[in-house]
Amino acid sequence: MFYNIRTDLDKLTYASYITKIVNDVTTENQNSYNTLKLFLNTLYAISETDKSLDLITSVFKLRLLKILGFAPNTKTCVSCKTEEELTNFSIKDNGFKCKNCSKQDPGSIEMKEPTKNAIKYIMISDPKKIFSFSLSEEGIKELELISNIYLNEKLEKEYKLEKLF
Repeated sequence: MFYNIRTDLDKLTYASYITKIVNDVTTENQNSYNTLKLFLNTLYAISETDKSLDLITSVFKLRLLKILGFAPNTKTCVSCKTEEELTNFSIKDNGFKCKNCSKQDPGSIEMKEPTKNAIKYIMISDPKKIFSFSLSEEGIKELELISNIYLNEKLEKEYKLEKLF
């Protein structure tokens, strides 16, 4: 299975990276069905699609955090509960913040509308369709930044993608 991962060093690097994360968050005799499903779907996306590997791993990280109980609030501002002008992602407060509330949170990350919609989609989509969207290069960079910081913060460990060469 996933033969294409074996023939491409970049794909192998990313597959090893997500495997390390899964290995860290699961234990023996634990019901990890949803994590396994996500892991296999991610390996399939890495192996069989031409999607950006950064996009695939960002989606994986955010969905894994949801499975682990760290789902961000994507419906309203985490501070004032408004649904308008949600422009930032707050790592500290676990979700979206409106334009006004984000001024009091210097650690929040500004995001564009497509990135916000992608995060919402990742949280609610069917596991089999989780990778069925695309983002611009700028959107991928925003999603990658948010997912990296959020994962490292919630799992209290720094995960870095290590290049093989």
